[in-house]
Amino acid sequence: MTSIVVPKEYGYVIAATASTFFLSFWHGLRIGSYRKQAGLGYPKAFADSSDMSAADADRKKKMYLFNCAKRAEDNYHENHASVMAAMLISGVQYPLTTTGLSVVWMAGRLVYALGYTRTDKSKGEGRLAGSFFWFAQLGLFGLTAWTGIKMVL
Repeated sequence: MTSIVVPKEYGYVIAATASTFFLSFWHGLRIGSYRKQAGLGYPKAFADSSDMSAADADRKKKMYLFNCAKRAEDNYHENHASVMAAMLISGVQYPLTTTGLSVVWMAGRLVYALGYTRTDKSKGEGRLAGSFFWFAQLGLFGLTAWTGIKMVL
């Protein structure tokens, strides 16, 4: 049997994990703003081709930006659960490293979302500026695996 002793610094991991909830909330606020500007009602998840074809150039641009913001939010949620699990598990053994990687991950996700809706970039290419979050995410996954390995060695 293995006992888990949680270090005092684990509080930083919990705070970092809780911060991801606020980042998720921020995504939701952005979606609401972009949705309103695009004139898209609920329950439409995205502006589709029929919406675009019936819109003037200004409204098409707003719908495009809504779609980009929505896609950034969806990508966040596609990764959020596994990253939270990795944060909480790896933080047991490596609380400070985990917290550092978590902060980098959140900063990357913020830059990714803001970049996705840049009006001076086409095809959402502005998101690539935040792609560094992948390195932090892979680091968290690796630390999680190593935490498990260390428990059985």
